[in-house]
Amino acid sequence: MVRALPGLCDSRPGGRRGSTTGYGNAAASGSQSDEEELVTRVRRALGASMALCCALVGAVVTGTPATAADGPTPVPQVIGPLVVTEESHPFGAADHQLVPQDLAREHYVEEEFLVSGTANVYTWPADGPAVVRTPDAPYTTRVLVRRPEKGQRFSGNVVVEMLNPSNLMDLNIGWALAHRQIIDNGDAWVGITAKPTAVEALKRFDPARYAALSFANPLPLDDPANCSTIQTTIAGDSSRTTENGLIWDVYSQVGTWLRSDVASNPLRYRSTESQVEHAYGFGYSQTGGYLVNYINAVHPLVVESDGEPVYDAYLVAVAGGAFVGAVPMNQCEPAPPPADPRRQLSDVGVPVIRIMSQSDYLIGIGSRRPDSDAPGDLFRHYEMAGAGHATPDELYYSAKPEDIVRAGRPVPPMSCTEGPRSRFPSAIFFDAALRNLDLWVREGIAPPRAAPILVENGAPVLDRFGNVQGGLRSPYLEVPTSTWFGSATGESFCFIAGYERPFDTARLTSLYGDEGVYIRAVRASIDRLVEQRWLTRDDARLLFREATRVDIR
Repeated sequence: MVRALPGLCDSRPGGRRGSTTGYGNAAASGSQSDEEELVTRVRRALGASMALCCALVGAVVTGTPATAADGPTPVPQVIGPLVVTEESHPFGAADHQLVPQDLAREHYVEEEFLVSGTANVYTWPADGPAVVRTPDAPYTTRVLVRRPEKGQRFSGNVVVEMLNPSNLMDLNIGWALAHRQIIDNGDAWVGITAKPTAVEALKRFDPARYAALSFANPLPLDDPANCSTIQTTIAGDSSRTTENGLIWDVYSQVGTWLRSDVASNPLRYRSTESQVEHAYGFGYSQTGGYLVNYINAVHPLVVESDGEPVYDAYLVAVAGGAFVGAVPMNQCEPAPPPADPRRQLSDVGVPVIRIMSQSDYLIGIGSRRPDSDAPGDLFRHYEMAGAGHATPDELYYSAKPEDIVRAGRPVPPMSCTEGPRSRFPSAIFFDAALRNLDLWVREGIAPPRAAPILVENGAPVLDRFGNVQGGLRSPYLEVPTSTWFGSATGESFCFIAGYERPFDTARLTSLYGDEGVYIRAVRASIDRLVEQRWLTRDDARLLFREATRVDIR
């Protein structure tokens, strides 16, 4: 049932995929003390009086708390959308990014929610999907939603991303890389805070707004199962009082909420039913590794319990093989070792696209496997020639530096020893991949195939310009004006940031003679890539405009 805070807002009906799983009337599913506890949590979360709560809260889902026990995936409890004021806004809000975006100009809206339930902590045996280690641990996370303002504009697609916490805070990387395609197609984007270290940053950023957030370890410190040697992807970012392994059920439950008919679902629009037709899972780098765990360990459990997956396809980005090809299932259990078959993606039952970058494909070379169009094993593996892993876009379209400092985190560097982070626009590949993934799901049109980056004796084969051969191609390598490197030196993640070494004027002139020759060559490359579905038409126009600004004398 969807209910207001007692005495403040009207009750509204709801359900889950046409059912009422996890809900009932107040008498059947929740006592007065349960409601009082929820009200107390809302007060803490929003730092407000009861009168202000009504202004801040758009919908509160109450009733039986969401659990991850046997049976269909439950819809979590939801508070929101949270109000935005001059003093309080979402961390990473579009208009508070390093490069601010006015979503209203695109007829989009942004909303933030607090999502609560209970999640299992799992272990992952070598011979099968996940098994419950500790059941029913309470959690509260936050969810950021960007969607078309009106339902008539909504495509029915929602891209659901576990926000990357590798900088110890949330980065909106999926939005950063694919927002042009998302907006152009009328998709929704949803980002989920996925790790306790990011929760800590949020609480420092706005203690009142995010007070309720919790990934608390369900095991007390004196429990022998609460290990003292924590397994994590980023050293030192976790503690024994929290548990990284809650995210798996959180991810299922958020997706289920977006597909449910409960009144708190922002993707219902004015209907009594969710307008979501397809949900696509996205993860980048560390959360790309999370997505591998989810696909192989939890996705089968969801299909078994629900009779269908929550997510209709997956886009696994720059995570594979020995490069974040899997992560610890819980913080006491090491990630599967590099050669472990649990790191490979096969026979998932829904389409999967994995994309590696020039920064990580060699370390992650174990992720390579043949493409497949076999029913039940729809798979593509791509490697982005020229593209860096740690992009400037991931910083442009996430929280601005002032907000990062307010969250108690260091501002990631935009430059490395060799110069600025590579400007190579890997977004062009993600725009095309998302479009092709959607065509695969909706119309059964298989994506194009691409050879991997050419490797001999453990090293890339370079062309006469010093660029790699093979992989996903673009005018940047087919009609080059620079040499593109996948690794730089310097602090933070410079080792996977990449950089560019532009050709000097003499070399450009010797290659192309004048701008006209260069522009015609770029146009030919663009036209071919559009025809083969490696470029969207919008990105083709952007690349062509950029080519017209190149100065060749």
